[in-house]
Amino acid sequence: MLFVVVLLAACAPRVTAERGVPHPDARIEPVHVATLRPLDATGQAFGMQRAQELKYFRADISVPPSHEIGKIEWPGKTADAATDFIVTNTDVLSGQDALVREVRRAYPGQQTLVFVHGYNNTLSDSMYRLAQIRADFDLAMPSVLFSWPSAGDARGYVYDRDSVLYARDEFLSVLDALAAAPGERVFILAHSLGSQLVMESLRQAAIRGDHTLLNRISGVVLMSPDIDPELFRKQAEAIGSLPQPFMIFTTRQDRALSIAGWLTGRKVRLGVIDGPDKVKGLQVKVVDFTALADGEGYNHFVPVTAPAAVNLLRDMISQAGAGADGFDDYMVLTPEAAQ
Repeated sequence: MLFVVVLLAACAPRVTAERGVPHPDARIEPVHVATLRPLDATGQAFGMQRAQELKYFRADISVPPSHEIGKIEWPGKTADAATDFIVTNTDVLSGQDALVREVRRAYPGQQTLVFVHGYNNTLSDSMYRLAQIRADFDLAMPSVLFSWPSAGDARGYVYDRDSVLYARDEFLSVLDALAAAPGERVFILAHSLGSQLVMESLRQAAIRGDHTLLNRISGVVLMSPDIDPELFRKQAEAIGSLPQPFMIFTTRQDRALSIAGWLTGRKVRLGVIDGPDKVKGLQVKVVDFTALADGEGYNHFVPVTAPAAVNLLRDMISQAGAGADGFDDYMVLTPEAAQ
């Protein structure tokens, strides 16, 4: 059955981001991008292969006035800014220094959110997802999408696992650049297989003794992390003092991670653990979103796709920002708490 699901997902057509004029009532979300994907043969779009060096640009994403929390409103045959996400503007940046200048110019003195997408993602997928997160959580901080070269194909799981390892040095270089000066901070939000990239990169930074960078990471959230729990423990122990807060968002009914477990030999993935035992003794907090799952996207992105989860998480973040300790070491969220 799982094999059939993978084949069906692989055969489903992918929708790409389209350019257009924004609706007057649309919300424009700026997304800065560092990508290790090369331009395709047309020179107008980024492909799925692995590039030798990073490219940088900024995209302004129009979120339609009819937007529903947790959704990405993809266009049909033609894009309509009143109902669909569209790209309204793109600016190619000359390099990493230009990326940092652009971020600092628009948002002086603020920490930067770095979003790392997961398995089977195109650049369009991840740009629109970050724009949706920015809109639904009303983020004021700048955000940078690190787009590693996923195959963008459900059949490309092994390719994607290798691509994560391929991208470690470049990911660290982006973090280094965004947190180069005293007072600059980065907050990392990673999803699925992107969590593996984050953990391997932080482990690499610790091994090379780069404690300055590690100390300038203001927090890490791994959503539905596609990592073997035993490997995660080894990675965390190698890193030593984990950036704080360090949070793991789980969903025990995550069907995508069930497939990943099957592909890796039926190993339980970190994103579906059913309690705190597998991370006992580590400096992490685990939040279980299972009861808030609504079936969207195989329950693989519940914290940002289920409206009840988004609303509850926003409240918890607000409380934490006000000085309250909004997160216990292990929390099981319920629909009642979201009301």
